Amino acid sequence: MRAAVLRDVTKGLEIEEIKTPHPKDNEVLVKVIACGLCHSDLHVIHGKIAFPLPCVLGHEVTGEIVELGPNIGRRDLCVGQRVSGAFLMPCGQCEACSEGRDDLCAPFFDLNRLKGQLYDGSTRLESLDGEAIAMYSMGALAEYTVIPATSVAPLPAQIDPVPAAILGCAALTAYGAVRRGADLRYGESVAVVATGGVGSNIIQIAKEFGAKKIIAIDVSDSKLEAAQRLGATGVVNSMRDDVRERVLALTDGRGVDVAFEALGRPETWRSALNSLKDGGRMVPIGLGAGVQEAAVEINRTVRRSQSILGSYGARTRQDLPAVVDMAAHGRISYQEIVSRRFSLEQVSSGYSLLEAGEIQGRAVVDMSL
Repeated sequence: MRAAVLRDVTKGLEIEEIKTPHPKDNEVLVKVIACGLCHSDLHVIHGKIAFPLPCVLGHEVTGEIVELGPNIGRRDLCVGQRVSGAFLMPCGQCEACSEGRDDLCAPFFDLNRLKGQLYDGSTRLESLDGEAIAMYSMGALAEYTVIPATSVAPLPAQIDPVPAAILGCAALTAYGAVRRGADLRYGESVAVVATGGVGSNIIQIAKEFGAKKIIAIDVSDSKLEAAQRLGATGVVNSMRDDVRERVLALTDGRGVDVAFEALGRPETWRSALNSLKDGGRMVPIGLGAGVQEAAVEINRTVRRSQSILGSYGARTRQDLPAVVDMAAHGRISYQEIVSRRFSLEQVSSGYSLLEAGEIQGRAVVDMSL
């Protein structure tokens, strides 16, 4: 099969022919329909987050099941079924998973995120000469991908599978941040700092959960205009405006109950913290480039009883079906968020545009192109 393989961070992704993988216990083989391009991939592509090489990236995917591995623990999966695959792949067996905390699955971090392996301690990908190729999540920038059965959800017929690739990361991460990280309550106000793929979904999901005011904060007027179409009630361009002054003006001098940070940079952390009301909650979602730090004003955080609540992904087995259901019933405008489509051969160009801030919402690799 064809796959986008990263062998050298100075060369970037290169299209290669590698062996078609096969699933093992409680895994499925999926023929990829589409795979989203996520900002966190850039940290691996540029070597800012350590990850084994060679590897295949791609961690939000839609496709069709073409093979079931042994001992599938689910009766709702079958060959020919279209599914969404989530980036956060719970093992289903560890202490965290047994408590329903898929987002804290130890084998996912220890094996997949550090070693590029699945839960038997090996990868499913090999070059034509038998060289092991690491998997970032399921390694879906390829024609076929192996995914643990714990991290797929069936797609209803009314779902458009190409733009729906974003459901497994951009939408799932947003849902986890709103539902789990913030525990957003009806009538609360929110700010969303960085309105890319994840931020755009936070706006929509916060609206569905009953947020009274939703303030979008970004450096791009076109992205802010798109945010208003998705439900933002106010916007702030942080390149031109003082974020705190504008947010206070939009909230009757109070600030917001919850500020979501979706990029992972010190300056976006500052914008989120500066948006908070007394007693407010800041929910950081974006991953930094390597070991990165952000300053926090200690006295204000303490005296004003503000909280910082990190949110990584969601509880896949519970939350991915909920996200798919929201998309199927029109409560997530996933089609509108996908603004660009690339072929597998064009994947490097797509990531270059993403790095330059020129992708509105999300881009996907469409395997039919």
